[in-house]
Amino acid sequence: MLERARELDAADPLARYRERFDLPDGVIYLDGNSLGALPKATPERLEQVVRGEWGTDLIRSWNSAGWIDLPQRLGAKIAPLVGAEGHEVIACDSTSVNLFKLIAAALAMRPGRKVILSEPGNFPTDLYMIAGLEAQGLATRRLAERERLIEALDDDVALLLLTHVHYKTGALHDMTALTEAAQRAGALVLWDLSHSGGALPVDLNGCGADFAVGCGYKYFNGGPGAPAYAFVAERHHAALEQPLTGWMGHAAPFAFTDDYAPASGVARLLCGTPPILSLAALEVGVDLVAEIGVGRLYAKSQALSGYLLECLAEAGVITPLPLRERGWEEGLGLVSPADPTHRGSQLSFRHPEAYAICQALIARGVIGDFRAPDVLRLGFAPAYLRFEDMALAAHQLADVLATRAWACEEFSIRSAVT
Repeated sequence: MLERARELDAADPLARYRERFDLPDGVIYLDGNSLGALPKATPERLEQVVRGEWGTDLIRSWNSAGWIDLPQRLGAKIAPLVGAEGHEVIACDSTSVNLFKLIAAALAMRPGRKVILSEPGNFPTDLYMIAGLEAQGLATRRLAERERLIEALDDDVALLLLTHVHYKTGALHDMTALTEAAQRAGALVLWDLSHSGGALPVDLNGCGADFAVGCGYKYFNGGPGAPAYAFVAERHHAALEQPLTGWMGHAAPFAFTDDYAPASGVARLLCGTPPILSLAALEVGVDLVAEIGVGRLYAKSQALSGYLLECLAEAGVITPLPLRERGWEEGLGLVSPADPTHRGSQLSFRHPEAYAICQALIARGVIGDFRAPDVLRLGFAPAYLRFEDMALAAHQLADVLATRAWACEEFSIRSAVT
């Protein structure tokens, strides 16, 4: 498999982009769906911002370096990568904060309706943000399994809130079908693109989406805790009311008036002062994704994940039978959809010792991650991953299972951070 992998790498049109990332020697990084790798251009850009713009121009850089407009400019760069217009996206705050703003805005736009519909097992912060509004008596949470979401839509539902690519399984929702169904029922739709943006083609306007949020530190490689982004379809701009009425979302923030007046368009989603260093780092990653092209990244991601499955199947790692018919110890159960067009840029496997297996792989330089209670998750960031990495990772995973390397005490004790 290794020889075949090197042939694939030699023919890969994206292979040259690996050199644009600062990757540690001896590491196969399969966790870019949790934290993207460091672009080599990021430290230089941050040095420029720190030493030049902040250090030399000081407060003047809000104007001379364009700091004041950076959330809008960066949002306009993200917009075409998620199928939106430049004036419909803004880079600001965190995914959680943006979720809260847009859930509250949707409730205000659907008076008389209080139900927020989602699915069990959605990413926790999405459900927690609903709970926060529910505790204030403003919302009611309703959960339905994904195959029953459409029938759960009724006249009480104000908003359908879903994550486009499921964080644990990688399963992909049909954005167009669900958006159309929700809107037929009179509800609005908010898509969480945290595991989609920068990884696979998204067409928010093409499917008629109302709102979306997304993460900046996964496939956009913006760095730990990078700012998120938010989308509001132009047709909703005039009616948009967000609850966090901070000074930067004011129509004239430097007028310093006592009464709040919202800025026009998505600028009213701003709240506090923009984090310039973090936004500058995120801009480097966004520019790199735009240069490569989301379509090309997705095509390679599908090829990488397919090749890893081939390698694992050849090594006898994946169970071909239903798990109830075969012992866990004999292999991994594929949790992600087998059809690559139905999943995001990851593969997830179930095993009762998934945590220990993950730790054993990390000790061998293969970095994936674990999601409770029993899922080993491997992410594919095609800008810097090789087919050779897939073959080597499959070899290590097969060896960890065959030798029960995960069974030592060091790996079986769960740490506080997983």
